Amino acid sequence: MRIREFTESDWAQVWPIVEDVVTAGETFPYDPAWPAEVAYDVWVERPPGRTVVADDDGRVLGTAKMGTNRPGPGAHVATASFMVAAGARGRGVGRALTEYALDWARRRGYAAMQFNAVVETNEAAVELYRRLGFAVIGTVPEAFAHPRLGRVGLHVMHRPL
Repeated sequence: MRIREFTESDWAQVWPIVEDVVTAGETFPYDPAWPAEVAYDVWVERPPGRTVVADDDGRVLGTAKMGTNRPGPGAHVATASFMVAAGARGRGVGRALTEYALDWARRRGYAAMQFNAVVETNEAAVELYRRLGFAVIGTVPEAFAHPRLGRVGLHVMHRPL
């Protein structure tokens, strides 16, 4: 598996991943009614941000987007988001994408990385981020409407670079 820059032709494989994750409604605060065009505009970062895919011999296993968390006085903090295909979960794809994003941010001189909305019941992601040095610095209670569990919290997670 290699992490490489997203190309327009990747959207045919990335869109089903995005659609599956968003439709499940358990980990991303995106609207499941979005058509592919809207999802593309939200997911694909424009420079100086970056969107990448985890590619296994032409098959996209996951995707990530990264960029500046906030403009102006907050521009020294990066952010990133990750989605992994259902059949590729538990195989290190999410970890590889997260490590790539951390390295990307470090090389660009960001001082930290912050995740603004990690669903607290997404235990695999929370644990991965903790293992990679992130800490939960706050939780917005009942900020996410989980389809099975009702309203759950959204963690803000942070790590210095």
